[in-house]
Amino acid sequence: MRKLYSILSVLGGFGLLQAQNTFVVDPQLSPNQKSIAFSYQGDIWIMDDAQSLARRLTVHEAYDASPIFSPDGKSIAFSSNRYGNNDIFTMPVQGGSPQRLNYHSASDNISDWSKEWGILFASNRDYNQIERDREIHSISPQGGNPKRILDAFGEMATASPDGRYIAFAIGTCRISRENYSGPADNDIWLYDSKENTYFALSDNTVNDIYPHWASSNELVFLSSKDGRYNLKKVNIATKEEIWLSDFSKEGIHYFSLAGDKLLYAKGPKVYLGELQNPAAAKELKINLATDYRFYPIERESFSGGIVDFSISPSGDYALLEIRGELFIKDLDKEESRTANLSKHPYFDREAILLNDEIAVFSSDRANNQYQFYTASSQEEAKPELFKSLRHQVKENLKASGDLRNLNLAPNGKKVCYTLASQKLIVADISEKGEISNPKVLVDAWYGAEGVAWSPDSRFIAYSHSDLNFNTEVFIQSVDGGKEINVSMHPGSDYAPFWSADGSKLAFISDRNNDDADVWFAWLNREDWLKSEEEREQGYYLSDKPEEEKESEDEEKDKKDKKKEKEVEPIIVDLDNIHRRLQQVTSFIGSEGNVRISKDGETFYFTRYDYIAKGSDLYKVKYDGSDLEQISKGGSSPSSLKWDKDYKGFYGLSRGKLKHINAESGKITSYPHEAKMTLNKQEERKQVFDEGWRLINQRFYDPNFHGEDWEALKDYYRPWALSASTNQDFQLVYNLMLGRLNASHMGLYGSGEEDVQRERTGRLGIEFETTSKGLKVTRLIPNSPADRAKNNLMVGDVITSINGEPISAESNFYENLVETAGDPLILELESTDGKKEIVIRPSTSVEDELYEEWVADRAKLVDEYSNGRLGYIHIKGMDKPSFERFERELMASGYGKEGIVIDVRYNGGGWTTDYLMAVLSVRQHAYTIPRGAASSLDDNQKFKDFYPYSERLPLAAWTKPSIALCNESSYSNAEIFSHAYKTLGIGTLVGQPTFGAVISTGGSSLLNGAFIRLPFRAWYVKSTGENMENGPAVPDILVENHPASRARNEDAQLKVATETLLKQIDNK
Repeated sequence: MRKLYSILSVLGGFGLLQAQNTFVVDPQLSPNQKSIAFSYQGDIWIMDDAQSLARRLTVHEAYDASPIFSPDGKSIAFSSNRYGNNDIFTMPVQGGSPQRLNYHSASDNISDWSKEWGILFASNRDYNQIERDREIHSISPQGGNPKRILDAFGEMATASPDGRYIAFAIGTCRISRENYSGPADNDIWLYDSKENTYFALSDNTVNDIYPHWASSNELVFLSSKDGRYNLKKVNIATKEEIWLSDFSKEGIHYFSLAGDKLLYAKGPKVYLGELQNPAAAKELKINLATDYRFYPIERESFSGGIVDFSISPSGDYALLEIRGELFIKDLDKEESRTANLSKHPYFDREAILLNDEIAVFSSDRANNQYQFYTASSQEEAKPELFKSLRHQVKENLKASGDLRNLNLAPNGKKVCYTLASQKLIVADISEKGEISNPKVLVDAWYGAEGVAWSPDSRFIAYSHSDLNFNTEVFIQSVDGGKEINVSMHPGSDYAPFWSADGSKLAFISDRNNDDADVWFAWLNREDWLKSEEEREQGYYLSDKPEEEKESEDEEKDKKDKKKEKEVEPIIVDLDNIHRRLQQVTSFIGSEGNVRISKDGETFYFTRYDYIAKGSDLYKVKYDGSDLEQISKGGSSPSSLKWDKDYKGFYGLSRGKLKHINAESGKITSYPHEAKMTLNKQEERKQVFDEGWRLINQRFYDPNFHGEDWEALKDYYRPWALSASTNQDFQLVYNLMLGRLNASHMGLYGSGEEDVQRERTGRLGIEFETTSKGLKVTRLIPNSPADRAKNNLMVGDVITSINGEPISAESNFYENLVETAGDPLILELESTDGKKEIVIRPSTSVEDELYEEWVADRAKLVDEYSNGRLGYIHIKGMDKPSFERFERELMASGYGKEGIVIDVRYNGGGWTTDYLMAVLSVRQHAYTIPRGAASSLDDNQKFKDFYPYSERLPLAAWTKPSIALCNESSYSNAEIFSHAYKTLGIGTLVGQPTFGAVISTGGSSLLNGAFIRLPFRAWYVKSTGENMENGPAVPDILVENHPASRARNEDAQLKVATETLLKQIDNK
């Protein structure tokens, strides 16, 4: 997390701030205590004394932050994303052109500037294989090549004044979680360069962050005390600890030291005072005057970006939802003009065109809550919305919760909608859009999704989940009564759609091999009982002669031309409807967007085309025959809606409105030009409020972990809205989320800047700089540098690249910018003389690093067990990792007496139950095929054999096993660890897991940001313990030393191996 604070206008202190509530980011006190550097509007500023205005040092569209003074105070280093990620730059404090030091596409987080060590920063280059912490590097202020200075991983490194020690933080918990207490906490460690040793300075379960040296033997850092960050000082020789502050309401978020002076941020304010007495520090004010860095109001025009639409019953107009605003356009394939019905910074969505004159929609434009509104013309002479130049929006319906998901019945007289996500309501709607007579059909935690009206407007179909999260399709009469389960299967069934003739209800189901296929229910029992011949030749079953029947049909058609035909009530036989299901598709892959022709005979759906790299529209007869592709080229049609004549579909294709002819596949485009004005500040208010509301509605704990969520909004909202960049807004917002002390949370988004996106070509080497060039110290197996034809060896010295000499002053990575896939000529000096090789860098060596780590662990297990045990690491709880696990049961476990299963550094997913199924198989028989034994009297020799692969859908492991976890085992990897231990599958070894287990979802916000929404709690069944902040604790606790990687040691793995061998030997 970035460090930040707000500087507010009050009397006294360092200067005079402007009237507005402004906050700056990353404050830093100069070594002489006379200047303050900080980031504001994404640029670096400096204020020299109490009388002067703050000076802007950098002027760039990129986001510049984290200023740090040089030891002599004459220069400033800072980080900037000018080239797509954080690189480090330096410049004089008096101003000038910044000098770029780093040229790597990994982000570099600066933390210190030391006389002895240079500029310290955390990054990931070619040493980190799987670990969650970063590598610690240094680089000379004059430039040259960076150097990894520690074998341990961590961040926030800072060198002691005498240069002997480097203090740094190890831990993976977000530091915005001020009151976190658990195994993944950040601890302060010290590296003693004289003795080449590491030792922990803080060893507790709370976050200890931002170490700063008060002297060569005293370290000050932030430590969570009773859930709030306070200042702690520790003597590194005696380990004596002293709390310097005791703030209980608001913690300190960041601090800076210069001699005996202390600068710290607490809440939205900054204070300057003495280190020994933080409580007596005085609030600062900054003299800051500036222009806008980005346009506060922008006018934009969109030719794409449609996320939802509604077609008027007349078929003449379309209502488009684009970036939270509503636009109406004529359905003219030549005309792109639209009329904006919204014109405000809030979110209008889920609109219906009731007719050409009335639109009804959901909006959060008042009271931070979605309600229904009606848009109409203000011009009596031009009542049609598209033709009118003046529109009015009036409140239609309000309630105590969000009103969403408005859905108009085919007869245009009823609607259904959701209230507070949990209630499904049906109501009447007038020609003017007035909603009345609401009736609750569903009122439960799960709500209802994918609601579809029957053609006679008498029934609705929808899907929802039970507490086992099995999704089923239901039918219910709009008059009320019991809902009827149509699908009745433990798989997921969803997205119902009625045929216009009332004979079928289609839906999507993944009941076969996890593929989403098209199914349907016969609504009428008599239709279901007919043979195929009877359906094809139905006139033979008629009681009347065919001639008489045709005559009646002609008379009926004449009457229909005189008046609009009323839809005949459909017959729905609800008894045992789940037994009248029929599968339509059974292709490899998944189908979606199912629709049915007017006569109920033909089904339309989309499926993904891996060659075209997009989905296309297909049709098939209801019995699965006569498959035909309608659209081509991966057009990705979605949100399909029949036109009024049932000749084709309106739909979206990559954010644009299209019409697809249901027979020919001809696509007609309807261009649009949607103009809107974006007020960035007002939009941030909407984003803040909607994100807060979503957490308020969906956070898994209704008591918010004991926090007052309303009070947190009142506190953080003004602070966040005073942000000068999107990044700073997100920083404050995430501080608010951190107060809930929950995992799987965060607000994510991008800045407004448009910067270059450089990518570094990766060779797969580590090196050290020498007078001759770069000496290769390590080759990553299977990386470009390790390929045999390159003949690059450890010990070789790279002297030039593409003819450019490598010197101590040059940065090797600068020569690798945008070189991935291109041939490079490296000149080398090796033990057998000079040579030249050609190498093609890759874009990443992440997979190669991971495989190196796994191979190293497997080799250690083989060594520790003398070849008796196999080893499997599970990278993630996802399908590819599970399939690899199954493969490795044979590749690594075949012929072994047991297996070591490792979920350390596993970031989670969903496959614990797959793994449990594999590991929980109990053999109930054994088999002997002909030819395996000369006599069945020898059957006892075959007791361990069983045809698992032909009798089980998954692999099986019935031999002994043992499992490893650590503090970087996260989410579903923790669920696995809990299950492995509590179900008695085997012994769990290592360190307690993170304590981060909540099922999570998320939602996109108006400005494109994304907020995560944890919604479901997980408890250990045997103990009733909440897994969120309740880690899985191993049976055997073992710590790994921070430098164990470099020593080729793994104490946790060694203990696990020895323990399993003992268990096998003692059976």
